[in-house]
Amino acid sequence: MVRAVLSRYRPAPGVLLVPAGDDAAVLEIPPTSGGRAVISTDTLVEGADFRQDWSGGHDVGVKLAAQNFADIAAMGARPVALVVSLAAPPTVRLDWATALADGLDDETARAGAAVAGGDVSQSAQLVLTGTALGMLEGPPVLRSGARPGDVVALAGRTGPSAAGLALLLATGSRAAAADLAAPASALVQAHLAPRPCYPAGPDAAGAGATALIDVSDGLLRDAGRVARSSGVDLDLDLHALAPAADLVAAAGALGTSALALEWVLTGGEDHALLACFPPDADLPAAFAVVGRVVSAGDHPRVLVGGRPWSGSDGWHHFR
Repeated sequence: MVRAVLSRYRPAPGVLLVPAGDDAAVLEIPPTSGGRAVISTDTLVEGADFRQDWSGGHDVGVKLAAQNFADIAAMGARPVALVVSLAAPPTVRLDWATALADGLDDETARAGAAVAGGDVSQSAQLVLTGTALGMLEGPPVLRSGARPGDVVALAGRTGPSAAGLALLLATGSRAAAADLAAPASALVQAHLAPRPCYPAGPDAAGAGATALIDVSDGLLRDAGRVARSSGVDLDLDLHALAPAADLVAAAGALGTSALALEWVLTGGEDHALLACFPPDADLPAAFAVVGRVVSAGDHPRVLVGGRPWSGSDGWHHFR
């Protein structure tokens, strides 16, 4: 199986001096990077993060790569390589494993990076862990740099992944979801295999972003992390975040129109990038203004239309 999986990956780029197949990968750090490497890791667990009756191996590969590289981009860095650990039961099919490798390879190549190797072990259920590496051309963009007067901007959309999940849960299958609402197929795919805009991270850094975060647990929840880290309030604009027609249609098909806005504000796993910029910054093309940074009171928080939000703010792993 290992040989079959490794054969799916395309030839390594020049930065990867020793690719998958040896005891460890070797990467060349370009002089222009200043020697700043960025490393992040994420895990997918069958049953908690994906279901095999919904997700093929290719979908899972794309999702694992996407959630790892989105964190690299959220530091203002460029993805370079991904190392993958797969723990699987003996019953895992070879065609599922090779499809997984194809998904990893497709999304890693889309990010401008390469799969650099990994490990395989046996377990009672499928567990995949990716460790992503990236390179910085300048200082990292942290969550803690937002200042009053900054604008808040979003690259990508929030809500499609949550809508896709809701459609799957309501209908039980991809085919049934597609029959329920016209935009369902694209929304379901956004949940199963997200495709983040990785260049938006380095572009934001180059444009002087003061804070940056990957929106993985919900817009309100991740905006709250920026607010607390920076000691400010983030005031989000409801008009700028109005749900698009596909979300409105999906919510209508499920019988609750209010779901559309809830998905935008609290839905996770879209991997959009939320950034704060100085008010005079020239925003990169991928970003749209969705709010502003204001001074905080005793407890930094997120406001929606100038008011505190009541209810869920997004995904909590251990609540």
